[in-house]
Amino acid sequence: MTDEHLAAGQAVDSVLAALADPTRRQLLELLAARGEATATTLAEPLPISRQAVVRHLGVLDAAGLVQGSRAGREVRYTVRPAALDVTARWMSALAADWDRRLAHIKRIAEAAERAPGPGHD
Repeated sequence: MTDEHLAAGQAVDSVLAALADPTRRQLLELLAARGEATATTLAEPLPISRQAVVRHLGVLDAAGLVQGSRAGREVRYTVRPAALDVTARWMSALAADWDRRLAHIKRIAEAAERAPGPGHD
């Protein structure tokens, strides 16, 4: 496995682990809808504290899904789509591989169905 494939695999692992939590998915959706937001703003519609939001944003940041930039005393977060793009490409490749496998099985089953059975000449 090349270093590039290894890095892509690690990125996919980080993204999937980060997105396994429904609160982090909700935060990512809120952030994507707003374009940019602070932890305080993101915490307003959620039943969790601002500190919990900051912890979740830290996980999303570590996975490459969001980026925080300081603006005075606040940190403004934005979505970083690159890690999602890598994950989407991996999922598409996986789905295409399964589609090829299933098409092959279907061809084998159809060929077996058309073939005469034993004792049919």
